[in-house]
Amino acid sequence: MPAASPEPISPRSPRVSAARRLAKRNFRGKERLFLAEGPQAVREAAAHRAGGDATLVELFATVEAAERYADIIGEARAVGARVHLADEQVIEDISTTVTPQGLVGICRFLDTPFEEILAARPKLVAVLAHVRDPGNAGTVLRCADAAGADAVVLTDASVDLYNPKAVRASVGSLFHLPVAVGVPVEQAVAGLKDAGVRILAADGAGDDDLDDELDKRTMGGPTAWVFGNEAWGLPEETRDLADAVVRVPIHGKAESLNLATAAAVCLYASARAQRASGGCRSVTES
Repeated sequence: MPAASPEPISPRSPRVSAARRLAKRNFRGKERLFLAEGPQAVREAAAHRAGGDATLVELFATVEAAERYADIIGEARAVGARVHLADEQVIEDISTTVTPQGLVGICRFLDTPFEEILAARPKLVAVLAHVRDPGNAGTVLRCADAAGADAVVLTDASVDLYNPKAVRASVGSLFHLPVAVGVPVEQAVAGLKDAGVRILAADGAGDDDLDDELDKRTMGGPTAWVFGNEAWGLPEETRDLADAVVRVPIHGKAESLNLATAAAVCLYASARAQRASGGCRSVTES
């Protein structure tokens, strides 16, 4: 096991208190730091850099976790993160999960300015407008990553990207693709349109059917999907901004699809259409 503090850090340490406060949004915003819990998230954080700086700055680990995940401890130290051994009670105090996995990292904010996303000429983007549930936000981010999307945009009416539940639900995908935060939906749509991106609003009451869009071969170009609130979908003024309002067809008896499932279907439909037209890399490529 790589060298760490010889004794577990005290529960009364200012470092533990500071880490514990990162569960609160206002403290995260003030410090521009957030928590990443579990081996997958910490491993991805250690491998990530933003603006030339390592994203992972501090790591708390139980003795058992430090031995089991010695490679992660080594990666954390290699990027300059401060590593603390901690007893299970300290990890439980810092963690926001019921059953912590023994590793809790502290990471720098890593969101990308919206202008940089536009400058990269994205071909597939997920826009989360009015999405309030952190688990859904993180899962949509994971779906976008898996589908090979170029970016995710969280509007100013959506949940905090760094909410611990959102970070966990992304299962490391937060560290894989650019994410812009706090962008007004009107600005997001206007900017993407100016960049040559077609805007599709996903809504169960949409006039256009996803199957029909695929059959008409209209989805091969740069596309941004706008996803709305879990309970009431997209408001009319947001739907009116889109080039088309598209519904996922329900062929069985299900009343509807949840947000994350619908997002996965839509993003993969676009990814497939773009691959077929030679406009996007394969989502199966590593």
